[in-house]
Amino acid sequence: MTTRSLTSPLKIAGPLKIAGLATATAIALGAAAHAQEIKIGAIVPMTGDLQAYGETTLNGIRLAEKEINAAGGDISVVVGDTQTAPQAGVDAAQKLVSVEKVSGLVGALSSGVTIPIAQSVSAVVGVPQISGASTSPVITNLEDNDFLFRTVPSDAGQGVALAQVTQERGIESVAIMYVNNDYGKGLADSFQAAFEALGGTVTQSVGFEKNQASYRGELQNAADGDAERLVLIAYPESGQTILRQSLEGGLFDKFIFTDGLKAPELVSALGAEYMNGTFGTTAKALETEGTKHFHEAWVAEYGAESDKPYHDTAYDAVHLLALAAVKAGATDPVAVRDALRDVANPPGEKVGPGQYAKALELLNAGTDIDYEGAAGSQNFDSNGDVAGTFELWEIKDGKFVSERVFEPKAM
Repeated sequence: MTTRSLTSPLKIAGPLKIAGLATATAIALGAAAHAQEIKIGAIVPMTGDLQAYGETTLNGIRLAEKEINAAGGDISVVVGDTQTAPQAGVDAAQKLVSVEKVSGLVGALSSGVTIPIAQSVSAVVGVPQISGASTSPVITNLEDNDFLFRTVPSDAGQGVALAQVTQERGIESVAIMYVNNDYGKGLADSFQAAFEALGGTVTQSVGFEKNQASYRGELQNAADGDAERLVLIAYPESGQTILRQSLEGGLFDKFIFTDGLKAPELVSALGAEYMNGTFGTTAKALETEGTKHFHEAWVAEYGAESDKPYHDTAYDAVHLLALAAVKAGATDPVAVRDALRDVANPPGEKVGPGQYAKALELLNAGTDIDYEGAAGSQNFDSNGDVAGTFELWEIKDGKFVSERVFEPKAM
């Protein structure tokens, strides 16, 4: 299903890379003659295994849309449901590109959906795609014609971060169960390599398919070897089934999670007494003025902070596409892609969340900008990747409690 948002107007004018009086004249004439709206496609899972994250991600996108338009922007967001499934995601993205004529795509969440969209739609048609949640290391070297970017660090980093905090807690042996897609396999391999390099033992590494009624066979295989804990790399729906069957069968009662399971619904469904003591990692920025603005704006808009990740990374993706269109002086998707690194990377005057009007003024004056976002610095490298820091959290008294935000040690 596709829904359209309503926005308030602002004009993106024609060429903007001239200075002084000529700039003001060109902008005025361009606004009068070439007023344009940038349309952004949101490809998010409103149904399926990642539905628990879809609404939060869309809220981040909507918050960016609201702030940008209030500050003089002119963007509209059109939503496509990926259903957390590759073909449904490709179909949704194709409709957004061919029917809605979007200038850029934000999403998908799952790497197993993002990669097919990149290969079948964005890289083929030539539309920039920015995922705020797809963390598979496979994406780094994907043949995407430089149309796939992400505002979240790769799991090559998260695997190391999780291995280090696991070793720090004195845990010597673990079993791994991972969703059998690019996200799950990539993170499992990254974690295992780092954990073993630190002297830990992985007794078993077992893949599983999503949406099964029973995972007892996979759990029995994972339990072979008497590991101290189960590292579960999954999404909330399948993860809940695995956890329940593990507890019922007396196979594992101590767990380590990754970003895909930082969902309060799991605690509510299974009970705090079983989830307390579980810890995990998620990409998260160190605190800055930009992150503080985002959190305050989020609470003002939605009433409370979210325990779920990737609403801030989606928010940043919208800002970057909107700013790239201004920098390019056009909403043509290729022009927007070509300007993304210009607005995301240094050199340039730093701007961040809550400063869209300032960024607009600087770009219209021909001044370079460097967007530092709600999720941290968004400096795209040659592969469209960003560096990042990670949060260690633990479930205490039924709530996700942040322990610290850190950068993994080099290995």
